[in-house]
Amino acid sequence: MDNRQVIGSWLSGPRAAAEHMGVDFGYRGERLGLPEHGPGSVAPLGRRFGALFLDWALCMLIAYGLLAAGDWQKTGNWALGVLFVLSLLTVGTVGFTPGKRVFGLRVIAERGGRLSLVRVLVRTVLLCLAVPALIWDRDGRGLHDRLSGAVQVRI
Repeated sequence: MDNRQVIGSWLSGPRAAAEHMGVDFGYRGERLGLPEHGPGSVAPLGRRFGALFLDWALCMLIAYGLLAAGDWQKTGNWALGVLFVLSLLTVGTVGFTPGKRVFGLRVIAERGGRLSLVRVLVRTVLLCLAVPALIWDRDGRGLHDRLSGAVQVRI
């Protein structure tokens, strides 16, 4: 066997190489007891990024218009604060931000139901740090979701 097949290419990654060799990882969310497709299944990465982009754009507009007095240099810092408050209030009450709602996503606890306010606070702080959101597990959950016991699902 060629070493390239064992390691996988830099495009496909080690998971694809392992699957090619016969390892069955199952579908994303199977370990959490979630369905493979449809409502309640783990949210796809593209939708999650789209929702985050939409939320960030909304926060930038709010910060630029209301808090930074039209100064683009201050807008980014204010937008992070607006994102923190927006995420804390909306995910803590209804389970989704405006961007998540547009893309048909909801944040729930691993065992179902809503997240507690403490878990929403932990998730929001880690999300604003950005690095934990860029590290995923095999179910496609970011480190911020994993540490707060949350999962993003389709509505």
